[in-house]
Amino acid sequence: MNQTRTWDLHVHIVEKDRETTANILVTTDGGTVITGRGAAHRNPRDSDVPEIGDELAVARALSQVAGKLVDAAAHRISHTEQRTVKLGH
Repeated sequence: MNQTRTWDLHVHIVEKDRETTANILVTTDGGTVITGRGAAHRNPRDSDVPEIGDELAVARALSQVAGKLVDAAAHRISHTEQRTVKLGH
């Protein structure tokens, strides 16, 4: 079976003072929504390079989304197989 699916991913980044936050919204082709949030805090002694905060905050938000997807897959497998399944993150 060959299929192609498209999921939408939206990234919203806000930088305020020395803190950057990223919010991720993933919508599957079936309409399921998965969200994640990440933050980065710049040390006052560090150079002000916004891209670094963006990258770190987004990476942390994506990591949270990844964990939720793994948990959802484990739950779906457990339900389908009628046994407890644990998947590593």
